[in-house]
Amino acid sequence: MMTNFVTPPLLREGDLIAILAPASAVDAQLVNGASEALRARGFRVEIFPTASGRSGTYSGTLDARLNDFSSALADADVKAILCARGGYGCVHLLTHLKPRPVWLIGFSDVSALHALWLRSGIRSIHGSMAKELALARCPGDEANSRLFELLRTGSFAPLFWDPSPLNRLGEAGGILMGGNLAVLDGLISTPYNIIGEPGSILFIEDVAEPVYKVERMLYRLRLNGAFERIAGLIVGQFTDYKPDSNGEPMEEMIARMTADYSFPIAFGAPIGHVDRNLPLLQGARVTLSVTPAQAALRLADE
Repeated sequence: MMTNFVTPPLLREGDLIAILAPASAVDAQLVNGASEALRARGFRVEIFPTASGRSGTYSGTLDARLNDFSSALADADVKAILCARGGYGCVHLLTHLKPRPVWLIGFSDVSALHALWLRSGIRSIHGSMAKELALARCPGDEANSRLFELLRTGSFAPLFWDPSPLNRLGEAGGILMGGNLAVLDGLISTPYNIIGEPGSILFIEDVAEPVYKVERMLYRLRLNGAFERIAGLIVGQFTDYKPDSNGEPMEEMIARMTADYSFPIAFGAPIGHVDRNLPLLQGARVTLSVTPAQAALRLADE
């Protein structure tokens, strides 16, 4: 596993952030609201055509989406790329893009692009997109504040969350990587797979996936040895799903599927399709600590 990831240049006042939509079409009001939020923090903003475009369910044709992303990467003035929305379609771009050390920001389907950044040895931020920036629904605007902290410093304050009876206690260090489970599952056995990297701290979340489908994905990780290689597991929010007729809740199923291993597990992390979706620094060396009192994620000394 690659262990030395490049941190993109830290943002300063007046730096340029590109807003584009690599997959699904976006509400223009949310894009404009995100632009206002970024400008209020002292940044310049360029809104690319796909951020207000539409082609079927997508923000543009493949050529249009690829052109926006490639143009942003080619412009040395662009210091960060904010993905306005996820939604299916990011996977279309993987074989066409050549990342450079620029901040990539987003979550959900953007997990495919985070995998590309990680495979290119570059850190990125799993966090707020246009909706989160525009509406600021996270209590105290914690998610967005932490996002700007990461962009300006390359670091983050320790992240704490409440204990779960399903947690497995312990402490582990490793490289943080992960994202939307269904998206990452689709990259297994490709050059962009990041699940099961030896010694990594894996984080997962998902939305609208039935329990049995998530179980199927976890069986793949059991069968291919991924769970034998990781150092720790962070289980974020699994939302908008309907329990199947077997009646097993999502988190209990995940606990059962990971019961045979010894790595620490922290359930209930504030990550995913929820208002309190706190940013994570992909490619950072971190320490995961799970105690009876709390779960904690800290940036390790480097």
